[in-house]
Amino acid sequence: MDVIYGLLPGMLLLGIIGVALFFWAVRSGQYDDMDGAANRILMDDPEVTSKNTEVVDDEAQDNDAKNL
Repeated sequence: MDVIYGLLPGMLLLGIIGVALFFWAVRSGQYDDMDGAANRILMDDPEVTSKNTEVVDDEAQDNDAKNL
């Protein structure tokens, strides 16, 4: 029974610290963009050619192929 008297304040202190950290994270903007990372992982990275470091644009390649 004596152990409970020591554990209760410890659990309350950890709970208060957890709630304080959650509110700090919300105020500092940690949860502002919840969909950005989920959408970015679905997007393809632009391709880089091996001869030079210019980014290849898929639409520009399609337009060049149509003009030929």
